[in-house]
Amino acid sequence: MNQEIMLLVLALIQVESKGQDDAVGDNGKAYGCLQIHEDYVKDVSEESGIPYAHEEAFNRAMAIDMFEIYMQRYATKYHLGREPTLEDMARIHNGGPNGWKKESTKPYWEKVKKLL
Repeated sequence: MNQEIMLLVLALIQVESKGQDDAVGDNGKAYGCLQIHEDYVKDVSEESGIPYAHEEAFNRAMAIDMFEIYMQRYATKYHLGREPTLEDMARIHNGGPNGWKKESTKPYWEKVKKLL
């Protein structure tokens, strides 16, 4: 992972959980420092061939690995029709595969951008 993306991940962790690896949010549906949902884990498992469990999102290193795999799947030139930006990645993390084009993910990006 390059330095720019690592800084993005650190900002996401602050926005999502204030750095708490044991965070549970979204009415018990989002786990860990990156507040990963079950569908995100399923996508990651499908893409990687690794059978991740949702509970593994409580492990910071594994959560970051899941983020990387998710971005490899959705934050791509093929998926976006152009090179992905940090904004695209943050909005995909927040809003799913098409989060980069959802109006609802713009305020999330603004929070992340302030920390970069």
